[in-house]
Amino acid sequence: MHNGTRLAAVDLGSNSFRLEIGYLDHGQIHRAEYLKETVRQGNGLDEERRLTPEAMQRGWDCLARFGERLAGFASSQVRAVATQTLREARNRDVFLSRAHQILGFPIEVISGLEEARLIYQGVARLLPQSDERRLVVDIGGRSTELILGRGLDSQVMESYRVGSVAWSMKYFPAGQFTAEAFRRAEVAAQAVLDEALNAYPRHAWDVAYGSSGTIGAVADVLGEAGWPTGQITRDGLDWLLERLLKAQSAERLRLAGMKDDRRTVIGGGLSVLRAVFELLGMDSLQAAQGALRHGVLYDLLERDESNSDARDASVRRLSTKFGVDAAQALRVATVAGQLLGQMRTQDAATGPADNATAAEFTRHARKLSWAAQLHEIGILISHSDYHKHGAYVLDNADAPGFAQPELHRLGLLVLGHRGKLRKLDADFEDTVFVQQLMALRLAVILCHARRDPELAGLQIECAPAAEKCFSLRCRPEWVRAYPQSAHLLGEESLAWQKTPWVLQTSGLKPE
Repeated sequence: MHNGTRLAAVDLGSNSFRLEIGYLDHGQIHRAEYLKETVRQGNGLDEERRLTPEAMQRGWDCLARFGERLAGFASSQVRAVATQTLREARNRDVFLSRAHQILGFPIEVISGLEEARLIYQGVARLLPQSDERRLVVDIGGRSTELILGRGLDSQVMESYRVGSVAWSMKYFPAGQFTAEAFRRAEVAAQAVLDEALNAYPRHAWDVAYGSSGTIGAVADVLGEAGWPTGQITRDGLDWLLERLLKAQSAERLRLAGMKDDRRTVIGGGLSVLRAVFELLGMDSLQAAQGALRHGVLYDLLERDESNSDARDASVRRLSTKFGVDAAQALRVATVAGQLLGQMRTQDAATGPADNATAAEFTRHARKLSWAAQLHEIGILISHSDYHKHGAYVLDNADAPGFAQPELHRLGLLVLGHRGKLRKLDADFEDTVFVQQLMALRLAVILCHARRDPELAGLQIECAPAAEKCFSLRCRPEWVRAYPQSAHLLGEESLAWQKTPWVLQTSGLKPE
């Protein structure tokens, strides 16, 4: 990306939705605009963990305003992520389907570990360079993330289902502040966070930082009251608790530095923060400027630089962990990429089937490469059904850098790289996916002997999307030299007859 490029991050949190717009300047992203709206989607989950119509409408209305501001942005310049509330919501697909249309960009429901990774990136990027060992704490509406790291590297990450909105609803439902309610809330929070004792011992970090939400609000109030700016201490938390108990309710609470939208969730947030201090033996916490949205912005920048994309590292880690044949994976990835390139060349002559720009094609090719590198990930579990096990692994893996929909799409490619296509629960109207699937299946066939195949005698073309047709031409001398591959390609043509697409072949029968 060049200097001046605009980037945007949309954070669909449990309490607030945020839009951060920045511009790139010599590797740094500088804020151009910041919008925040208190949507309180976390309050809109009913007892069956379904978003109420009112909660969904509040979210859609906010995203409509964000979408108007993002008009003119390319897809590569925007990333929208959703966190704990939409991780929990059983009817999230209803909300997301319309939200995508309203915003104009896809919305990724990220895992708790991916949220933690991005939070750390956001915090670390806005701190001075240092070799200090850091603990980063982020108390959101329905989850709390704890991360240990050094520099820009996050090393230990976890997400816990405890947060300011959830705890306020459960322990301060009428907004009433009592000593007993705080005692019960803190004990319950410590019970959820108890396993953090082993993962985040006091000797493992030098400085603790707090990000966004509750921690920012508490630091603002303490600063206004004369405590050290940007610093939260045990004494400061005790003082704030006294103020809440004296006010007796959120409605009567009046504190300099506290915004009105924070008063209703400060009880839950404070009880969780006090539990973190007590459990981890903390004496002080520095309020950081960086947050999840900043991590999303820098992750967008890194994704433009393939050598620093966290997803590449995740693919390598999974490949190693599951004993993938690295040489075969690279072989299949290379051939699949070449075949996809042939399809795109034909598209360029007849009109792109998906109107993909060169940059978009590069992204599609990288995702195909990841699927190819992982297509045998399930072989450690089963030789006969390894494609099914591989898809399951990807659907349930913790893979930093990947959103859940991305992993599911990779899983579909892995599941569909062999076997019957009619049972594949995939969208065959998605031309890009079908092209990736075709390229992967053909690559696996051509590399069946686990040696580099000869592609000079093959040509694959893709007709415009409306025709749903691929054409594969083989030279006679190639067919005579590789009769087994030719036979398998003929079988592949039959497999596609069970789908809306057609694979036409010519020259497969030797003359």
